[in-house]
Order: sequence, then C-alpha cells, then structure tokens
Amino acid sequence: MDGLFGNIGEITVDRRTLLSSVAAVSASVSLAGCAPALQEAAVDAPLPSTEAEGTWISCECNNKGCGGGPCVNKVYVVDGVPLRQKTDDTHEDSPEYPQRRGCARGRSMRHNVLGPHRLKYPMKRKGWSPDNPNGEKRGVDEWERISWDEALDYVAEELRKLYENYGPRSMLHAGYGGANESYHLLNALGGFCYIQDTASCGSFALGPLTIGTGFTYNAGGAFGGMTVNDRRDLLNSETIVLYGCNPSWAAAGNPTYWYMQAKNAGAEIVYVGPDYNVTASTLQARWIRVRPGTDCAFLLAVAYVMLANDDPEANPLIDWDYIDRCTIGFYDGNMPEDATIDENFADYVMGKYDGIPKTPEWATEICGTPVEDIEWYANTIRKDRKVSIHFSYAAGRTNDSEDFHQLLMTIGAMGGHYGKSGHSCGLGAYLLMAGNEGPYLINGGGTKADGSPISTFTPNPIDEAIPAHNIWQSVLDGKYHYCGNTASSAGTLDTLVPGEWRDIDIHMVWYDFHGAEKLPDVGTQVEVLRKVDFVVTIDYVFSTAAKYSDIILPVPSKWERYVGASGGDRECFKVPSRVMEPMYETRLDQDIVKDLMTRLGIDPMVYFPCDEKERYFYTLAGATILEPDGVTVSPLVTITKEDAAAWGAEWPEQEGKIGLQELIDKGSYQVELSDDDNYGYIGYAEFREDPENNPRQSESGKQEVYCQVKADKFNAIGFMDRVIKPYPTYYPAHSGYESSFADWETKTKGEYPFQMFTPHYIGRCHNDLTQMKQVREAFISPGFINAQDAEEKGIKDGDTILFYNDNGKVLRIASVSNCIMPGCVSLPHGGWVDFDEENGIDRGGNENVLIGHSRGTFPLTGYNTTLINFEKYDGEPLAPYHELTVTTPEV
Repeated sequence: MDGLFGNIGEITVDRRTLLSSVAAVSASVSLAGCAPALQEAAVDAPLPSTEAEGTWISCECNNKGCGGGPCVNKVYVVDGVPLRQKTDDTHEDSPEYPQRRGCARGRSMRHNVLGPHRLKYPMKRKGWSPDNPNGEKRGVDEWERISWDEALDYVAEELRKLYENYGPRSMLHAGYGGANESYHLLNALGGFCYIQDTASCGSFALGPLTIGTGFTYNAGGAFGGMTVNDRRDLLNSETIVLYGCNPSWAAAGNPTYWYMQAKNAGAEIVYVGPDYNVTASTLQARWIRVRPGTDCAFLLAVAYVMLANDDPEANPLIDWDYIDRCTIGFYDGNMPEDATIDENFADYVMGKYDGIPKTPEWATEICGTPVEDIEWYANTIRKDRKVSIHFSYAAGRTNDSEDFHQLLMTIGAMGGHYGKSGHSCGLGAYLLMAGNEGPYLINGGGTKADGSPISTFTPNPIDEAIPAHNIWQSVLDGKYHYCGNTASSAGTLDTLVPGEWRDIDIHMVWYDFHGAEKLPDVGTQVEVLRKVDFVVTIDYVFSTAAKYSDIILPVPSKWERYVGASGGDRECFKVPSRVMEPMYETRLDQDIVKDLMTRLGIDPMVYFPCDEKERYFYTLAGATILEPDGVTVSPLVTITKEDAAAWGAEWPEQEGKIGLQELIDKGSYQVELSDDDNYGYIGYAEFREDPENNPRQSESGKQEVYCQVKADKFNAIGFMDRVIKPYPTYYPAHSGYESSFADWETKTKGEYPFQMFTPHYIGRCHNDLTQMKQVREAFISPGFINAQDAEEKGIKDGDTILFYNDNGKVLRIASVSNCIMPGCVSLPHGGWVDFDEENGIDRGGNENVLIGHSRGTFPLTGYNTTLINFEKYDGEPLAPYHELTVTTPEV
C-alpha cells in the first residue's frame, strides 16, 4: 500500500463541489470532534429578500492569516446597515478566469464587525492612576468609560514622563498589524525597543538570499521572491510535493483549487509533515511522515539515497550539469575559494567526517519516516521526472533549523528542479500565492501625481532588538543578547553583528492589534505586564493585550475605513470599499497617533502626508497592468477631471482599462488568461540558462551549498551551543524529538514525551476572529492527538484535555485521530488567553502558554518544537467552543 491510505483511486472533483465543501473537509478527514455534524448546503439557494433596496459593496476581510486575502467578498448594505454577504460573482467561473471565492472566515465578517466583542469607546482600568498604576490588578480589574480627550491626555503624559525620565530604551513595542502608525510616534519621540521575531518566516528569514535562494512569496519580486512557477505551469508537473503546508486552512480560497487542477491533469501529490491534514486529504496525497524539527535528518537521508544510487545512464537521479554550473560547495570538485574548512556536503552525507553515513536507517530512528518512504521519495524527485517541491515556512519555525532552507535548496538542486517547465523548488505553498507565483500582473500606485510618496517610513533612532524567543524573560532579567536586527535584513544576513549582552529596563509596553497571544511564554508576559509602569493597547476588540492594559484606544474595523486596494494574487487586484461610517466612538489609529503627536509638540504632517482616503485614491489612480505581451505596462484605471475633483486630489487625466467608479463598484479587476498571452512565469529560468549573467544574491552568485558567509555570521553571534557548518548538517533541535527522552540510548521517555506543533487554523486568522461565534461553531479549535496515544491515556473524542509542561497549562477539547503521528500533538494556533487566576490554567487554549523562553538557539522562535504532556482533565470540562462568551467588559 502506498503511504497510509494507499492509492485510493483517481478522482475528478469539479470547482463547485470543491469550494462548497472545503470547510466540511476539516471534520471529515477522520478528525472526529473537529466540528458538529454538517449538512450539504444548497449552493444555488436564493438569498433572503428584503423590502428595502440595498447595494452590494466590495468589502475587506480582516483575515491576514492568509497573507492579505486572495478572495473577493461583498456585503449587501441597506441604509448603511450590512445585512448579508456573498463572494465573487463578477464573472463566470472557469480555470482560465476563476472567481476569487471567499472562505468561511471572510464570508462571516459581518458577525465580526457587528458583534458584541467590539470596543466601543476609550476605557481606563479602574485601579490605574498616573500616580499609582496598581499593576498587579491588570487582567482582573474592572473598567470605566472615559472620553477621548481624557484617554489621549493620559497616554501623552505617560509618554512624556517615560521619555524624559527613562529614555527610548524603556519603551517596548509589542504589537502587530497597524504598527506603522505608532512606529511614527515612538520614533519621533526617540525610538523604542523592537521585538526581533522571524515570526511566520522562521529560519527562512535567516539568510536564504545569502546562500542564493529565495526568501518570500513576495510577488512583486522583492527579497528574492517568486521562487516557483505559475499555476498554469503547475499543470505540467508529474509530481507535486507539498512540504509542511496546509493551504486549505492557511489560505482557504483558491489555492487548493490550483492543486486540484494539477491533480486532475495527472500530477501525483505528495505531502510531507507530521499530520495528514485537510489539504493532503482533499488531494488524496501520499503521506510522508516526518516528526517536527527532524526535517534535516529526513532530507539528508534523501540526499544519501540519491548519491548512493545515482547512475547518469541507467538511473539518473542527480542533475550533475545543474550542480556544476549553478551551485558551489556540493562536492570537492566545486568548492568556493573562500572556504576555510576542507569539507563538502556530499562527503558529509556519506559519513566521511563524523563516521555516520546519513542512511535511511540512520534517519528513520530520528524523523520517524519509514525507510521505504525515504527511498521512494528520493527516487521520485529524480532528475528525469518533472517535480515541483512547494513548501511553506512551517518546518522552519523550529529550534535549530538554521540549515533547513539550505538543505531544501540543495535537494532541489540535486534533482535539477529549478528553472524548467514542470519543475520548481521554493516557497510555493504559502498563503495567498500558494500554487501560483510570479510577478503581479496588476500593481497599485504608491505616489501622488507629483511623485511624492503617499506614506512614509520612519527609521528607529535606536538599535535595540530583543529576540522574541526570550523577550519576556529578558525584560524580567533586565538584560538580553543583541545580535543585530534580522527584521530589516530581508532574507540576508547583512544586519547580523557579533553578539553582545545588553542591559534593558522596560517601563512601558505598547500593543497594536492583539499582539499578546502571538509571542511565546505568555505566563511570563503576564508577569511582565503586571510589573511595568504603563500598558496601552490600540485595537478593535477586547483582546488579551487589551485585557492586561491600563488604557484602551478603540479603532474601527476594516469595513469602516479606506483600507486600500491590494493584490489578491498575481492575477487579481482587489478594491474593497469603506462599507459604513465608523461605529460607536472609534477613531482611526492614524488620527489617534496624530492627536498624540500634537499633544507632544510633534508635527504630524511630517509623518502622514496623506490620510486614508487620499491613499485609497492614489493607490487606484496609480495602478498599472501588464499587457498580454508580458512587457508593456499601462494604466489600469481611467481618471477624469471629475474623478480627481470628487476625491479632492491632484491627478492628470488618463485612459485605462476600467473607469474609477466602475472599478470601485465592481470591487476587483482580474486578468483573464489565454493561450496567447505572455504571462507565464518559470522561477529561476534566467539563472538556470546563464548563471554568470543572472547571478543570485549570494557572494558567488550561485546557490551556495557551502556558504562561508552563513557560517561566519551565525558563529559570531555567540548565542548557540554549537558550531554551524558552512553546509547543511543535522543537529538535534532544542526541545525537539531527542530531548523528549530522559535517556536517548535506552529510549527512556522523559517527563514531557510529546511534540507539540501549532498550525494555522481555518477557524481564525492568527489570533483574530476567535471572537466570532458563528465560525467557532463550525471550527471548534480542538487539540489533535494520535489515537494510540489517546487510548493509552484513556482519552476519547470530545474529552477535555489538560496539556501542560513547565511553562504552563492549557485546556482543549480532544480530537482523536490516526491522521497524526504517534508522539505528536497539534494545537492550532491563535486561541485567546483566559487564565484561571486560582490554578493558572488557560481555559482559552493558547498554544503560546506552553512555548517557553530559550537561550539555547539562534534568535528565532521555534513555535513547532515544544515538548509537552497531556491527560484527561478532572476539573470543570470546557463548554462547547461556540458557547464561549467574547464581549467587551461592562462599564
């Protein structure tokens, strides 16, 4: 039998069946307990009628968990009130011209905008005063409503005192999302301490460009993006590998449809990861099981099989022509001139330096992948087979994964899977660009008519960057290990500097848009928040960050503002409108910051050349579209004098593809593909054809299997307990599989024998949308555990489970399944924190409560390498997830 499920048979699923059932798949892949029983919906059922005449308006989705949202959503508005929603119906659906259909999250956004969880007015914690903060009451105190003048006066005065008494190194900005506005304010005051977190990118933020591969899915071409081919070329692949990714959850719009088209065209789908997820099930993929944090062991064994069995004539596994022309350091015959050690990758794999050949038998003990699966995979991704290897960042969000992206690149190079039709190897299954990379065919404008910018960037005057994986312990200890700021490195190692210990004294924490649940070691974070002088939050819901603040400043949802147009994916340009006037007493974060600047004697016009409405207009007026010849760039939008006057803007008349108001009313503009266009994209094509004249961004211009710069930069940090080689090797991950044993040699399990990983979840967007009851009813945020492990502990589907380690305790409902490897636990990312103050248990199930601080690895956050234990909870069981009450506090 092939894999776990074998070759179940060829299937042909049409577009309507696929997208109308993608949510139901979450409950149908033998993942009992994931959702209540679902009934088949009538896809073409008529919308309920209304007596009043309304208008369908294109609306934004709050979802940033999919990278900005590749979907088009619309809302029916009557007299300013949003009544119901639908998704893209701007044209007939076809593979060449597909509708951009929304997922359950985006199509439920009305409940988010109008829900009881909205922050309605500024609030102050009752126990807080400027003279006596009573920090120990944060998280449990009552609240009182205050005016905007009071709130802004309080915040301005606290900022003034902070910067005068302690300086900019006493301010910690811990927010995400709308941080740009508050960055302007804090930088104008002198700067702030930045939290250095490679976040979604994991180790992929740490030097891919330095070794000559790509960094991000960025379709505009920045940062070495566009690493795989477009969706039409995907149809030419014979095998498609989805490595550690689940686009049906993470980007639940069109991406799964692209892969389904390729499957129906004859491609074999392979999934690599610790669980057989929804995407793998939908595509009937063969499952290659790999434990979290052990991917390098698996891939080294793959390399061993390819090296041991390659025969250029009888069994051509390796593309030696590509290795010789396009890589450096693979074997002793193509070493770089700057090499400081006489070692190379191929000899390491064969065991020359450590006496350990990286055989499948060696690897299986570590990664859990059966020997036959390792051998099958190595023989499948061979040179003479059209293979597309699409991975996400998930396997790089682990401790000690600095070598992972280099090893992925090396395996792709061995098969020659760069720069050819049907072949690819890169970040092809991540968020909105999953399955369809290449330059955007439509790009929004970024300047006014005179060429001046519509937004500004303010550099931080100080260089404090505290690594996220020990941020809260560092604040408590008053010191941290500085090594530069990888956030500004854009996939290179240029900003890394030799490490040094620095003292730090934080007195204020500033949050933007529920950042508290996104960082590890939440328990220590609460301790910090109850210790500092002042905490302020800007948000639109009563998030965990807001709960532990002193002052809360409420902002509108995205339906109540001009959010601007964006690339849904490379073919579609989304133009959401402002649906309604701002509700309650909310104010735009830009206006909040401008008012604070005025109070503090700072000119806001220096930092905000445009308001939101102006930026919206200029983004549309300056939008361009690539013509079918693939070369000519033309204006997208027709602009008349009347248009510019109506928006109060300066812009010359121009002729485009669509009128301004027509585009706004339609809500999107999409390029229709045809056999005659020149829109096709093959990643690395120019580099493969002529690497000398199309160099990568590495020192040599080639893909560096041996990279001296990488080794020198990493080892200079002085933060790790090992020496990193210039080529990829295997090293047991801190808090990884080997660490789960009290004695590795005898295989005696330790106190925390289970590996936890934290995938993106279909039921929310990072930590947003947890507040939506309608989505919680469909997606119940369980803890996924292996059926054998559950049986040994007497656990059944639906039981309340206590997951715990030395960092904390959380509760989730059990979902028992054979679709997850034994010894592994999946806690989908993003639950809101709800600590029981008596026993310290988080009843909200936030996974970051269990992820502690670490001083043993490079400054990246290993979200998917955490050791835990679990047991059936003997206390008050959790209520059904949809009965969770998420509201603002009574005042």
